[in-house]
Amino acid sequence: MMEKHKILIADDAKDIREMLRIMLEDAGYEVVLAENGMEAVEHFDESIHLVILDIMMPVCGGIDACTKIREKAQVPILFLTAKSAEEDLVEGFEAGGDDYLVKPFSCTELMLRVKALLRRMPLSESVEKKEQAKIQIEDLVLDTELKQLLREGEEVPLTEIEYRILHLLAINRGHIFTAKDIYEQVWGETFMNNSTNTVMVHIRNIRKKLGDTGPEAKYLHNIWGRGYRII
Repeated sequence: MMEKHKILIADDAKDIREMLRIMLEDAGYEVVLAENGMEAVEHFDESIHLVILDIMMPVCGGIDACTKIREKAQVPILFLTAKSAEEDLVEGFEAGGDDYLVKPFSCTELMLRVKALLRRMPLSESVEKKEQAKIQIEDLVLDTELKQLLREGEEVPLTEIEYRILHLLAINRGHIFTAKDIYEQVWGETFMNNSTNTVMVHIRNIRKKLGDTGPEAKYLHNIWGRGYRII
């Protein structure tokens, strides 16, 4: 018998926890529940395949829980949030979150996100064939074996999603990728209305870490009305 995917859910609202539990168990998943971020960290182990975290929780919020879980594993993390302000999304993504849903959300959209995050695999075979061990971008080096970005020998810390975006653009230098292209290739799921904002926040995070936030981009270029590329 095929092993069930196990999903850890942390939300301080009992009705939301129960709704998610019933929906996910009906879809064939095994579910572990937590009432706050501290419990989520305590319940997390290597058997968990996906974590769903509410951002606003007592004792320990979703952002802090995400940071602690990220110290243990690179398991996909989906945030649930009542806020959609960009600064809140930036904080979540910087902590290592992979995606988010704004409350109230539809059950259909949640299931699509869950399935996409669970099936997210390493870079596809077609992409790997184009890969070089090290890719030079001005004074940056993308080490595709270690999955690290280096500047003058020092690592520039990236989340997994940030690395995947940069990798996609780096191995296709000069090619313009729309937000839809990036989202569907990096996240591996269907592009939705709020997906553009998700991509934009990650791009801005990457630029911030590279110090590439001025009007004249050095590495990652926004081609107005078309998308993004690395020249």
